[in-house]
Amino acid sequence: MSDERQAPRRITLIANPVAGGDALAKIHQAREALAARGDQVELRLTGARGDAARFAREAKSGDLDLLVAAGGDGTLNEVINGLAPSALPLAFIPLGTTNVFALEAGIPFDIPGACRVALDGVATPVSLGLAGETRFLLMAGAGFDAEVVRRVDLRLKRRLGKLAYVVSALRVFFGPPFPMIEVELDDGSLLSGHTVVIGNGRLYGGRFSLTPGASLTDDVFEVCLLQKPGHWSLLHALLRMVLHLPLEPAGARLFKARALTVRGAGVAVQIDGDDHGELPMSFRVVSGELVLVMPAPRSS
Repeated sequence: MSDERQAPRRITLIANPVAGGDALAKIHQAREALAARGDQVELRLTGARGDAARFAREAKSGDLDLLVAAGGDGTLNEVINGLAPSALPLAFIPLGTTNVFALEAGIPFDIPGACRVALDGVATPVSLGLAGETRFLLMAGAGFDAEVVRRVDLRLKRRLGKLAYVVSALRVFFGPPFPMIEVELDDGSLLSGHTVVIGNGRLYGGRFSLTPGASLTDDVFEVCLLQKPGHWSLLHALLRMVLHLPLEPAGARLFKARALTVRGAGVAVQIDGDDHGELPMSFRVVSGELVLVMPAPRSS
């Protein structure tokens, strides 16, 4: 975030020391990079679930110029839920397993590059999603993908990273058939399927995309609903996703919505790649609650 003032900025860095490999060394590298211009940087390390949200709540009540989250998408989600609604700019340094937001926004994965964006990027208002009363930045899902998230072995995730999700996906895929879910739109119309992904951003699970028409700066979701039941239809959709092909031939329906309610007894829900309970649940877009620091546009 560009700053011409002579006075040092006050920055709080909220960091997850177990996000990805060698996280603690990267966190200290980030702290040094953020402080290299003479800014005042306070480091707060998370130690348990809920710490990042608590630190963010405390930060927004202080006299800060910039809040920086370092970790994975889950850490970022927690910080957002503690911070929003707020006009305090929030920057991100990716340390986690997948870092979908960094891919979405174009934030470098190297520490010096990410810190340059944090200090010199553009403060950009974005929309958020609400799943019940919990905010999400990137996406929410119910059905197959959320069941994969719910069943992932966290110890395996620490050892294998993204491969732990592949192992979980295979277990879910070869398990019992997926129950059908009902999606009610804000106009009262009803749709059915077995898996729904509610996209606030374009990317999903890395560089894949189920909701290519979604944007963090829009005040509307793009929703991908997989409607054809059965394992082979799901496999068809997954293959098309991996190959970056349109999903409609695999029985997917894409549409825009600002609010929807999803029902299905015992069906898992995930937000930003973390488990978030079960259906039924309502989802809606909220605007004006968060300012993210994004890379400055490249000059032509």
